[in-house]
Amino acid sequence: MDTNCIKLFVLAAETLNISAAGQQLGLTPSVASAWLAKLEMQVGADLFHRTTRKVTLSIAGVEFLPYAKEILAQQEAALAALGQGNNNVSGTLRFAASSTFAQRYIMPILPEFLDRYPDINLELMLSDSQVKLIEGGYDLALRNLAVEDSSLIGRRLANDTRVLCASAEYLAQYGTPTTPEQLNQHRLLVFMNAKPRRLINTKNKGDFSFPPEKGKPRILCDDGASMRIGAKAGVGICMSSLWSIHTELQEGSLVRVLPDYKIDDNSAVWLVYPKSNVLTAKVRVLIDFLVEKIGDSPIWEAP
Repeated sequence: MDTNCIKLFVLAAETLNISAAGQQLGLTPSVASAWLAKLEMQVGADLFHRTTRKVTLSIAGVEFLPYAKEILAQQEAALAALGQGNNNVSGTLRFAASSTFAQRYIMPILPEFLDRYPDINLELMLSDSQVKLIEGGYDLALRNLAVEDSSLIGRRLANDTRVLCASAEYLAQYGTPTTPEQLNQHRLLVFMNAKPRRLINTKNKGDFSFPPEKGKPRILCDDGASMRIGAKAGVGICMSSLWSIHTELQEGSLVRVLPDYKIDDNSAVWLVYPKSNVLTAKVRVLIDFLVEKIGDSPIWEAP
């Protein structure tokens, strides 16, 4: 089948206007009608119901539409894999990411991405709560957990080292813990629904974790940026990703707590997309852009 005819069909199905769809492809109304008639002959079914007042999809058209979109996506992905067509990448890309990470690292670089790809529009879902990628219809998502879902494919973007921290003012008032056991006497700021992470120190044997088993969080929070602000304000001790607080550590508004203890955590920043989806050109160029700007040498890992 002619993919140009299929593209016309998809546009017409979305607009329910054959003439307008043809115009987008530079076709006259008569040529657009001829192309659709040709496609209908090839598939052996009427794809539209046409009257003088309106155009609607037939049952066959409804059934054929997802396959038509998949054919176009496969074509786009094949050209992208060969390095072709990147300058003409277009469409709306639905991207879900941590709001905390996006504020610091993604939003500031979006102008450059939009300048490179002027025909791509982004629909952003920014939340520190994990969204359901497939059910939500997202093309791509940024996560800080390893990909365990067999329906997803992941591309590691960067390390996600985590540390314990608090403000110097808090530590001056309440004391600086020197052992994990002392965390039980401190105010703790904990990410909501987070699993305890083991604390490891080769010189001090024991089974320690954060939050500690006997400790009681004073504050539970589901937003990383708010946790960072709260810790700076002296709320208490929290565990944060290095990418979230590296600036505060450098300027001294936050201080490492128990720096000799490593958090036993293999978390990383991942870019994931549904396995069932073709890696379309628009998704490929965004992944490549984020790897180029963030992943090669993350600023938070600079000495």
